[in-house]
Amino acid sequence: MRYPILSFSLLMLMLLSCSPRSYDGPVSDHFDGERFFNPGTPANKGFFRVLKWYATRERQPWPAFSELPSTDKPPQRVEGNGLRIGFVGHVTLLIQTQGLNILTDPVWSDRASPFTWIGPRRVHPPGIRFDDLPPIDVVLISHNHYDHLDLATIERLWRRDRPRFIMPLGNDALIRDRIPDARIEARDWGEQVVVAPEMTVHLEPMHHWSARSPWDRNRALWAAFVLATPGGQIYFVGDTGYGGGDNFRAAAAKYGPFRLAILPIGSYDPRWFMADNHMNPEEAVRAWNDLGQPPMLPTHYGMFQLADTGYEVPLRDLETAMRAAAVPEGRIRPLRAGEHWQVEERGGAIRPER
Repeated sequence: MRYPILSFSLLMLMLLSCSPRSYDGPVSDHFDGERFFNPGTPANKGFFRVLKWYATRERQPWPAFSELPSTDKPPQRVEGNGLRIGFVGHVTLLIQTQGLNILTDPVWSDRASPFTWIGPRRVHPPGIRFDDLPPIDVVLISHNHYDHLDLATIERLWRRDRPRFIMPLGNDALIRDRIPDARIEARDWGEQVVVAPEMTVHLEPMHHWSARSPWDRNRALWAAFVLATPGGQIYFVGDTGYGGGDNFRAAAAKYGPFRLAILPIGSYDPRWFMADNHMNPEEAVRAWNDLGQPPMLPTHYGMFQLADTGYEVPLRDLETAMRAAAVPEGRIRPLRAGEHWQVEERGGAIRPER
């Protein structure tokens, strides 16, 4: 089904609502002095391609809003090398290890949008109620798209817990406009933040782009994260295209073997538009292989309708890709929002739990 008028109207409202953000820093192999880019394999996300997609898109079915069977109630802390992952939904995870509570790309708002009344709306509540969150120590933000950087949630977390926010270059300006006193550490690819004696957060490349409007396109950087701990390394990617696999192979060579890899598998149709920046499940399995076949948690599905991909399609396509690649049982396991995992140390199997 096509909604060109509604989609175009929404896009125009977004354009009028956002002001540009920019980063000012030295030229590098992924920053030309004005905009960031993917070295070697630039992605063309021009404004007219966006308009073409909005005007011609064919959305596959998604359900109306429904409650979850249950929500996760995590412990206050997980000490030592224990690792517990609570799936809030989309790419929002609560990672608990080494006595630290870490959130990835937190979104508790009803919509992944600059508005509260229009834009992609969640089809399930968060898998962890905000009031059930333990004290949050660290927040990782991979890039500035609305389904990853939710200012309302960031402000709620800051008011409640005063966490450290770690993000790639340029995203700090957006948050400081709203929360001037926030504890923000913005870093480039290849840089790191020591958050505790038992954990260092490294920022590494992913193949993506950034924008909150046409005027700030690629003015802020995007990044993957490696959480280095005594219990093993955790690799988190919020959103990425496969990009030939170079980033995954480089991460494996630099940090592997991984205890756990967290990779996106959704929002990948139509491929002519999405392939540069969103892996499909077949590519995610290829990335898993590039990473050394660690236990893998898929994300980026089943919460917000952001592309033309149907609600159930990513998990169905993932099963097909896993069979084709002969993935060992238990090595790649999806969760539903509200479920959690206790992860074995250093490459062991992962058991889903409710």
